[in-house]
Amino acid sequence: MTKINPTIGFISLGCAKALVDSELILTQLHAEGYDTTSSYENANLIIINTCAFINDAIDESLEAIGEALQQNEKVIVTGCLGAKKEIILEKFPDVLAITGPADYPSVMQIVHQYLPKKHDAKLDLISPIKLTPKHYAYLKIAEGCHNHCTFCIIPDLRGTLISRPLSDVLTEAKHLVQSGVKELLIIAQDTSAYGIDLDDINIKKLVHELGQLSIWIRLHYLYPYANLDDLIPYMQDHKILPYIDMPLQHASPKILKAMKRPANTENMIKRISAWRKLCPDLTLRTTFMVGFPGETEEDFETLLDFMEAAQFDRVGCFKYSNVDGARANNLPHQLSEEIKEDRLQRLMRLQETISTNKLKEKIGQSIAVMIDEITDDQMVGRSQGDSPDVDGNVFMKKIAGAKPGDIIQVNIIGSDEHDLFG
Repeated sequence: MTKINPTIGFISLGCAKALVDSELILTQLHAEGYDTTSSYENANLIIINTCAFINDAIDESLEAIGEALQQNEKVIVTGCLGAKKEIILEKFPDVLAITGPADYPSVMQIVHQYLPKKHDAKLDLISPIKLTPKHYAYLKIAEGCHNHCTFCIIPDLRGTLISRPLSDVLTEAKHLVQSGVKELLIIAQDTSAYGIDLDDINIKKLVHELGQLSIWIRLHYLYPYANLDDLIPYMQDHKILPYIDMPLQHASPKILKAMKRPANTENMIKRISAWRKLCPDLTLRTTFMVGFPGETEEDFETLLDFMEAAQFDRVGCFKYSNVDGARANNLPHQLSEEIKEDRLQRLMRLQETISTNKLKEKIGQSIAVMIDEITDDQMVGRSQGDSPDVDGNVFMKKIAGAKPGDIIQVNIIGSDEHDLFG
């Protein structure tokens, strides 16, 4: 008679860093003989990897916990909200257990307690479980953050910066490439700071090594330190993708100072100009926050002027909101939701105009595109300037024999404010 493996329902919420945490837990579960499912139905136990970056994320996590408890009395809560245990217990005192972010050993220990494992794990024989398509993967190079931005509680949730040893990162990268991954998205809370806690290791050395893998290497969450300038030659030489994701948050010196962020906008424009001169194909992505306490109309106009001058290819924007534990909560001159929403809409309208014009310039060009999806009537992919989920797409006619992960040359025949058509 065939034995049925215990089944664990697994729900992953939050950012790409949390997604990597989920992948590590899922890999361990599979190595020990557990089956997993993304639904609550028929699960012997449920694990929820939560987010707590902003209040909306906390609400989403609490809602997921409530839904899980309605289906199953055995619910383990892990992730960033787990660092705020009191919030969970106040609403759901019956959860089985709570752990903080990236605490894989504790999660597995609790699982073993309530669902004894079937056999000892042999991780070297197990393919890592990925929650992304097979042809791309996130590679987390560090945990925690050493910055103390006043609007953020990540150091409280995930601790200070701890870089992974270079050898560990490269071993994982090579295993992913061997498994068929064609694009690695390098992530951390502060990717530029990689190695500052290690001897003679830094982001430049890591990029140099990753550049030998002959696949797409995309850098995310780069803080605008001076060492960012050292990475541009690798992009110029096509060792890594000519793509920088650099969350700047604002441009007003007053607001940046209140945020505890770097505050030299004029120098940033000069650096961007120099980068583009060295690497004309460079794609720049950034994220801004509007409605920070004390942000005046003049401050906001400074941000819009900066966007006009910088001409970013991709921009994300979100409204400031108080987060329990953040120092910015106590700042005076909190803005109304109406003002925040108005500024968000104005900023995104400006960026749509910039994006529309920049994408229009690509019409008539032949560009490299990685295929992500093939439907009945078309293929959907991304250019080197497009990261999954956050940037645009390239929509193309179907090609016989093409499959996800293939990189093909595409003639661009059209565009809109976000996407290309070929």
